[in-house]
Amino acid sequence: MPFLIFPQPLNGAAGLIYFEDEDPVKYRSMAEDMKTLEESFRQQNNSCFILGASGETGRLLLQELLERNIFSKITLIGRRQLTFEDKVHETLVQEVVDFEKLDDYAAAFQGHDVGYCCLGTTRAKAGAEGFIRVDHDYVLKSAELAKAGGCKQFHLESSRGADKNSNFLYLKVKGQVEADIEALSFDRFAIYRPGVLLVDRQESRPAEWMARKFLSAFSAVFSSMSIPGQVVVKAMVSNTLLQPEQKTEILENKAIINLGGGNTVK
Repeated sequence: MPFLIFPQPLNGAAGLIYFEDEDPVKYRSMAEDMKTLEESFRQQNNSCFILGASGETGRLLLQELLERNIFSKITLIGRRQLTFEDKVHETLVQEVVDFEKLDDYAAAFQGHDVGYCCLGTTRAKAGAEGFIRVDHDYVLKSAELAKAGGCKQFHLESSRGADKNSNFLYLKVKGQVEADIEALSFDRFAIYRPGVLLVDRQESRPAEWMARKFLSAFSAVFSSMSIPGQVVVKAMVSNTLLQPEQKTEILENKAIINLGGGNTVK
């Protein structure tokens, strides 16, 4: 089944559109008009912010946004100032915040049209409580401040299998933050649930590194389980330009690949 539409509100928010095995022909036809969509969006002088720009997906997303140049202003919100060598990064605005005291930094979240969240950690790195604090509490509070500050679109990098009723902490937390942000009722809320991300992490995660190497070697066979990080960010940016019928949408791994996997015109 390509997608399911729930006409009734979920958790008090607007209807949900769920993409899983969306017809790739649809996305190929979209790609033909992508340049036109980009130009139209560009003329609106929209601004955006990125949470988690220092991470693997966040860095790729920033690069994609700079290359496609669809926003008049890009703000990076994080716990430290990032350094870049390229001059193209000189136009970026950086807001350094304390995620434990985000209310004190509400101004950093004001005046943005679109928000992208790639913020996250692991239980191995931060412990169970630290993982919940980052992947749920920080993300949700940032979304709340963004909504209060006038943000219309919020795009969240989540995970395949996210489910607030899961017995696994990782998937449970991912599913819970999805539901809590949906309840904020953004004009548009897009959730991306990629499989194993094929990226080169700067930090050491041996088990994840082995999984990436294995899935990369057999990507054709395990396409439903893995996805290159570059494909995820292409899909996120391309999807920003579209106008879905529903306020909340979930893109599973296959739909992300269809939208971002080589069909995007640059």
